[in-house]
Amino acid sequence: MSHQSDLIESDIIAYLKQHEQKELLRLLTCGSVDDGKSTLIGRLLHDSKMVYEDQLEAVTRDSVKSGTTGEQPDLSLLVDGLKSEREQGITIDVAYRYFSTSKRKFIIADCPGHEQYTRNMATGASTCDLAVILIDARHGVQVQTRRHSYIVRLLGIKHVVVAINKMDIVDWSEERFEQIRSDYANFAAKLGLEDVRFLPMSALLGDNVVDPSEHMPWYKGPTLMHVLENVHIGGDRNLRDFRLPVQWVNRPNLNFRGFAGQVASGTIRPGEAIQVMPSGKTTTIKEVLGPDGPLEEAFTPMSVTLTFNDEIDASRGDTIVHAESSPTTTNEFEAMLVWMHEEELSPGREYLIKHGPHRTYGTVDRIINRVDVNTLDEHDASRLELNEIARVAVRTSAPMVLDDYENNRGTGAFVIIDRLTNVTVGAGMIRLTGQTASAHWETEPGAILAHQGSSVSAEERRARFGHGAATVLFTGLTGSGKTTIALELERRLFERNVHAAVLDGQAMRMGLNRDLGFSAAERSENLRRSMELARLMNGVGTICLAAFVAPEDRSRQAAQELIGSDRFILVHLDPPLEVCRDRDGSGLYEKQESGEHASIPGVTQPYESPETPDLRIDTSLMSSSDAAELVVNLLKERQFIQD
Repeated sequence: MSHQSDLIESDIIAYLKQHEQKELLRLLTCGSVDDGKSTLIGRLLHDSKMVYEDQLEAVTRDSVKSGTTGEQPDLSLLVDGLKSEREQGITIDVAYRYFSTSKRKFIIADCPGHEQYTRNMATGASTCDLAVILIDARHGVQVQTRRHSYIVRLLGIKHVVVAINKMDIVDWSEERFEQIRSDYANFAAKLGLEDVRFLPMSALLGDNVVDPSEHMPWYKGPTLMHVLENVHIGGDRNLRDFRLPVQWVNRPNLNFRGFAGQVASGTIRPGEAIQVMPSGKTTTIKEVLGPDGPLEEAFTPMSVTLTFNDEIDASRGDTIVHAESSPTTTNEFEAMLVWMHEEELSPGREYLIKHGPHRTYGTVDRIINRVDVNTLDEHDASRLELNEIARVAVRTSAPMVLDDYENNRGTGAFVIIDRLTNVTVGAGMIRLTGQTASAHWETEPGAILAHQGSSVSAEERRARFGHGAATVLFTGLTGSGKTTIALELERRLFERNVHAAVLDGQAMRMGLNRDLGFSAAERSENLRRSMELARLMNGVGTICLAAFVAPEDRSRQAAQELIGSDRFILVHLDPPLEVCRDRDGSGLYEKQESGEHASIPGVTQPYESPETPDLRIDTSLMSSSDAAELVVNLLKERQFIQD
């Protein structure tokens, strides 16, 4: 055993009860092929005294035939149990191992490293609290390292240990360790990983796994076992928003009706007000019942039965929530989807959607963008193949009770099942917070809504103000001079008694659009909302000078359709990227280079240059004053203003 307890001999029941009360940590090991994941787990089990003598003898015998460690027992064989795994020396399927120490219980998922088994890795990571990402000190950060790190972030794992393994092969080099740490830290910053710890080790020899290494005196940090025993995961659970998906209606006799399930998040006590979703019926809790009787409180991840003070309907697939903390109920939502089947995703095809105990039919209406997990770039895609990841729009036949996956993993995840074969083909993480997509350009307003128009016509405004209304969209890379020229133009128009106003992309993000991030879809939504405001400004006779990166051609075209071609002008500011970097006063490019910011069109995301703008200006060849004068001349030519 990994720890000693006198209770084993004197009171086995008390020992088991003590063991039952320990906190459980679920973790996974992942990384590229041959980084030493299975060996690490084997070493962890061996050095923590969790391997029985007969197991060790069997591994020692098998090491002669299948091992790769010479005369030493190949501890990876403790985990790689499939015949094909031992023959090839790789992990194919997810292997789970269980052990405990005096502080905690552990469930380890050993995930495969090969790209073709990415779906297996996503499955293993779906329930974990912590990820151990192994990196071979000889090779550094690899493609699969980035792929698995992206999936770890996607699946909401908050704690990451980067174990730089095989330090013995690089002569325990501190310089090599620091180099790999720097490389990975830059990538982790782009992903938004927060709690990342770096640890040099040799899984083969046991250095810094359970016991500190004598070969690396320069490393003053904890061992892997110390991190696993002490990492704080209590704050990771959502204890605010109570959610209990009903799995079973417990009706043993005429006098009892209870609703059983596992608490997905939050806490619940007798007397608290709840509502049953999606019906919205409300009542209060009469009793909270556990396996041993009534409880004063239940919290995630306890399995309980709830009884109500009022007779309201609830059935399997419904969700019980706090009355003051309602989730979203909708049949249309966006999600990040990991495709897990050899047959590609078919947008528009009907699948079975399983969300907790709730099942309904639905379709992936369209693929918003596919993510290149190696570069984090987003690309248009019409199909999704095995192991690919994309942001998608989903529509279901019946309303679903949803939370954003970032806030609630229990009610923010779903799986897609093929109706004919009953095979799980996809795993999805729901995105509601800041949910945006280019699709909103086409979204129709509610049927009861209508534009009210104005009591003053455009002709009357032109006659009164002496100029027309238009929207000038300045597009270009960060640092190309969009806002600078827009402000120069505003001053020139003001001196001509022309009513003009600047609409700046960053200013919009600080106000109306502060809920938006910097993905391609969210940039598109930032432009859409701003163009709606520009249209209102045009409606009252104002010339709107809009300064936005606007990297997507389809979004710019949608903006033109929204404003109207007769009063829309597209100006492309097109200096070289090097000039934009030098001029960037916001420091955005420096943040990208240091790993603080990952989403920069023209660098980490595509920028689609307009093919036929109304005006193209290389601002490296002229001043902002001269550039503004070119736009003034264009406004004159289009007869929006007079000489």
